Amino acid sequence: MDISKYLNGSELDTSSKQPLYLQIALLIADKIHKQILPSGTKLPPERELADIFTVSRTTAINAYRNLEQQGLVWTKVGSGTYVAQAGDLESLSEVPWPQLFTAYPQNPLGSMLRDLVSTPAPGTISLAAGMADPALYPMDVLTELFNNHLSKTAPEDFGHIPTEGYSPLRRAIAAMLNGKGIPASSENILTLSGSQQGLYLLSKVLLEPGDYVVMEAPTFIGAIQVFQAAGARVLSLPCSGKLSLELLEDFLIRYRPKLLYVIPTYQNPSGRVMPAQERQDLIKLAKRHRLVIVEDDPYSDLYYGEQPPQALKALDSYGGVIYLGTFSKILLPGLRIGYIAGPPVLINRLALEKQYIDLHSNNIAQWLVTMFLNEGKLPGHLTTVRREYKKRRDTMAKALQRLCVNEIDFTVPEGGFYFWCKLKQSGTSQRLLQEAAKNRISFVPGEAFQTVPTPDKEFRICFTTHNETVLLEGVQRLAKTLTQVTKKNKGNDAPDCSVWPII
Repeated sequence: MDISKYLNGSELDTSSKQPLYLQIALLIADKIHKQILPSGTKLPPERELADIFTVSRTTAINAYRNLEQQGLVWTKVGSGTYVAQAGDLESLSEVPWPQLFTAYPQNPLGSMLRDLVSTPAPGTISLAAGMADPALYPMDVLTELFNNHLSKTAPEDFGHIPTEGYSPLRRAIAAMLNGKGIPASSENILTLSGSQQGLYLLSKVLLEPGDYVVMEAPTFIGAIQVFQAAGARVLSLPCSGKLSLELLEDFLIRYRPKLLYVIPTYQNPSGRVMPAQERQDLIKLAKRHRLVIVEDDPYSDLYYGEQPPQALKALDSYGGVIYLGTFSKILLPGLRIGYIAGPPVLINRLALEKQYIDLHSNNIAQWLVTMFLNEGKLPGHLTTVRREYKKRRDTMAKALQRLCVNEIDFTVPEGGFYFWCKLKQSGTSQRLLQEAAKNRISFVPGEAFQTVPTPDKEFRICFTTHNETVLLEGVQRLAKTLTQVTKKNKGNDAPDCSVWPII
């Protein structure tokens, strides 16, 4: 394991009286004490450690010597520096916690979602996390709804409620879906603690180790994590251009997959919109093979021109489409309210599984979302955020065209949160990310969205989290980074797979 991913973004205080080598030693020691770096972990070579912190190699060597004096690391000549073995670290923890943990998937994506929602280092402009701008949260409306309706609400609504969710919210969501051409009643709805919980519940109910799942490539990090953690075998369906229904049918015949996971509208990360005819053809194919489709739809309300085609669920003629929705992207993520729409038999089974996790989702948040929907506040809020996000999208597009067009290709998304970019020059997006950390700019490298991470030239940047001024500064930092990497990579296009930075 390479610890570079845990140290990128860490900053040294050059104004401190504490020597830089000691600051580095303390940072690494803290990771060892917290068992983030388990015994036996190989640490970066002195030269790489020096590059991470932009210090001299002598400073890096002194940091390792300090750790060695503390008994935290040991050096093997000709091999490298390693975290000391567990027997040498008994004094660090009274309970050997790592030895008690159950097995979990060991892959570079393990902490990706947690890293994405973490607060970036001071001064860093994060274009990584796909989040709405807190400045656009409808706090005034939510405050007004809370104050006006709290006294009129029955106290028992804030006690325990059915696992399926707050009944008035389930009815409100069903009404909202009917307005989108998706037939639904409250019996078809299960509320969730965020749509990520829906993916987890579906994996628990539908998948066993060894089952096949078809996923677009690239696709949402969280879905990859959930299905791989369930022990599923993932079949990748390229979605950079036209969806290959021929390849999908081959998968269906040869492997009999349990489900297909897709984001047909403003796909994450590519921003692709599945055309209407393609959606109809997919439904026909799925119906013929009785294929379960999990349609994840967090972005379809965030269009910046024409409305997108109808959801796959609206075209569902065989009852095989499971629809996942969320209020995190259009309202605020802290509500942690999402939902699944599906047949009652599935909703009942999912509810049985959900009760073991949280009994029911936060009903105060569910009540507040209900008020927001029933009072007709959603359309006006969506109009506001669409208008603002369109301006930000256009600002970023113009800046990328002006400053980065010689180094990257990109397409302007019709909706959603993201630009999907590809390097024209030599090098990988991982290399670019390493250099970007020095310029205090971050994004998500493309390999994070692949079911089998491999070095590539693509990366995702988000345009919704920051205002136009910050976005312009972010693109300027990105352009500076691209120039630096292009110079360094001239004549050297060898892939570097060893580093997975925190983003």
